[in-house]
Amino acid sequence: MPKDLTAHMGLDLWRRALVGSVAGDGPDLTARQMALMLTVYLTPPPHTVRGLAARLGVTKPVITRALDTMGKLGLVSRRRDERDKRNVIIQRTVAGALYVERLGDILVAKARELPR
Repeated sequence: MPKDLTAHMGLDLWRRALVGSVAGDGPDLTARQMALMLTVYLTPPPHTVRGLAARLGVTKPVITRALDTMGKLGLVSRRRDERDKRNVIIQRTVAGALYVERLGDILVAKARELPR
């Protein structure tokens, strides 16, 4: 399969999943928030603001702003690291886990719709 066709199919899958996601009743996250969300839920913890900023190649204030919104939506929570008070630990929530699971289900369903 030509590389550009594969890229097009990947982008079409992502488009279909996004359309399915925004058509639902869940929160509408920005691309940055989505990258942060998937990093927190799909990579092993612990996650800190500092570590997430480094991993995503952005500043700590960028992570903090995204976490503020995601926290208000109940998708993540934060707590101070008891061993090192300078660190803030990002924790998964049930609502966040359900959101990621729902997104994964949408992605799988939309992948099945793609022409073979």
